[in-house]
Amino acid sequence: MSDELRRQELADFLRTRRMRLSPEQVGLIGGGRRRTPGLRREEVAHLANVGVSWYTLLEQGRDVHPSREVLQSIADALQLTSAERQHLFLLADQPPLIDTLGSDEQVSPALRRVLDALHPVPAYIVGRRWNFLAWNTTAEHVLRLSRTAAAPYAYNVVWRIFTDPTARPIHHQPTWEQVAQKVLAEFRADSARFADEEWFTLLVADLQRVSPEFRAWWPRHDVRGRADALKDFVHPVVGRLIFEHTTLQVPDMPDLKLMIHTPVPGTGTQEKLQQLMNQDAVMTAMPSPS
Repeated sequence: MSDELRRQELADFLRTRRMRLSPEQVGLIGGGRRRTPGLRREEVAHLANVGVSWYTLLEQGRDVHPSREVLQSIADALQLTSAERQHLFLLADQPPLIDTLGSDEQVSPALRRVLDALHPVPAYIVGRRWNFLAWNTTAEHVLRLSRTAAAPYAYNVVWRIFTDPTARPIHHQPTWEQVAQKVLAEFRADSARFADEEWFTLLVADLQRVSPEFRAWWPRHDVRGRADALKDFVHPVVGRLIFEHTTLQVPDMPDLKLMIHTPVPGTGTQEKLQQLMNQDAVMTAMPSPS
């Protein structure tokens, strides 16, 4: 989208959001009959604590550059929804909003049902903090995830790669070093969005303390985007598993990533997964020792 078109889209969006509100909805006195529906520009400017002339220029599509704080004030004044706020920031050529309170770390029941429906294909959800948030039974066995882990970083992808001794032998091709460097570069690319958050600072400090590899590689500042690729694992029970890895984004919570490992045909992976799940079913059905 060109800058001119983007500014016009922003102007139209603000105007339509303003026109749908009545003075009473925002705590203002109606002031009698109005020629056009909705709030007046000066009323929005008053509610957002910005200048009337400046706000008028914004609604006219002029080349003005509102700060993130001003956009938040305008969004509050216009009573925008979460999706509308994201849209406002994008039209204003600002980075999308990031929820620092962590509500994006919640997985809805609908998403959990999606994970279950994908069984026996391993699938899981990773959040903005690079934590495993939810997974299906197959992913639990393939990735050896525990639902009762108590350690502070037990579900963090980066922590597991660099500190879990079981993570090293599981990777067949590429090697653990190649996988770890790839994960670190992707994590580093994300870090610009939350580098000033306490959880990130603590995680990096603790990783530097316990992992010589992380300590050596982190200062390199290597970055890369996430890309789908083959995943080649060696499972301690059923042996080699080869998957096509696909990442899907959750539309209304874009910081949640749905990761799907689809067995590659002709590699025996599907059959080995079924064998693994059959063994689990047998173990589950066995009575516990008295």
